[in-house]
Amino acid sequence: MSLVPLADLLAAARAGGYAVGYFEAWGPYSLEAVAEAAEAERAPVILGFGCAMVDRNWLDAGGIDLWAGLGRHVAERVTVPVSLLLNETHTLDQARRGIEQGFTAAMPDTGALPAARSRQLVEEFVRWAHARGAWVEAELGQLPGVEDGHIDRSHATMTDPEEAAAYVAATGVDCLAVSVGNVHLLEETEAALDLDRLAAIGQAAGVPLALHGGTSLPRHALPAAISAGVAKINVGTGLKRAFRDGAREALALDLSPHDLLGSHKPSDAGVAGKERMIAVVRDLMGVYGCAGRAD
Repeated sequence: MSLVPLADLLAAARAGGYAVGYFEAWGPYSLEAVAEAAEAERAPVILGFGCAMVDRNWLDAGGIDLWAGLGRHVAERVTVPVSLLLNETHTLDQARRGIEQGFTAAMPDTGALPAARSRQLVEEFVRWAHARGAWVEAELGQLPGVEDGHIDRSHATMTDPEEAAAYVAATGVDCLAVSVGNVHLLEETEAALDLDRLAAIGQAAGVPLALHGGTSLPRHALPAAISAGVAKINVGTGLKRAFRDGAREALALDLSPHDLLGSHKPSDAGVAGKERMIAVVRDLMGVYGCAGRAD
């Protein structure tokens, strides 16, 4: 199936009462894991790569182009609805490059800029992207993160419903990532979501909402979050953890490096990591309610 607009995936999710997963990849094995999980579960899916943890120089020296080619190749082989997202770019130039190279959606990270400047740049980028048939996600509010095992809330801000409505109206973004208690990079404990705030944002914003920090989202709260307007959930940290654990076990075996690295045989550490990651993605597709929705 060819790539479909992300707006279509999220509109279907809103109408069907489920959320679509953006399961962040970082290379061929991880991207294949997401695609194979989506095929197995017959689930619509958002394929893509995230820039936040990646060296800027590598991205600017051709990394985004490499990702785009890989993403489009894998996306065109699957038989479920799929969109291709370049997530949390360091700069607007990177987001533009991604769309020029074939990503169907991008999310530039402008959170470090003053609010007025950030809004202006996002508005300009939305006009540029829409003219090329691409889709834009932006974030309002800042998530806390994890530093040295502890949640760092020093720069975190919760999303305000009235500000969300004004931001969407001013910028024209297609999806809004919100801060309602969700936490980046949190694994050991569950985040505490402010579902009342989320519902108010959903009513005010009028666009599909995204929750980042999906690894720590409490499963019992997801039905209410989806009812409040969440149509997209981002997962990254838990996927890398699963992949790493599988690859580490394979690498501990006394095998030839040719079998362990790049063979694409069951002995390949990348294949072992991929299988662990597939299991996590398939499980989450069931939790989000998108499993079986492709048909």
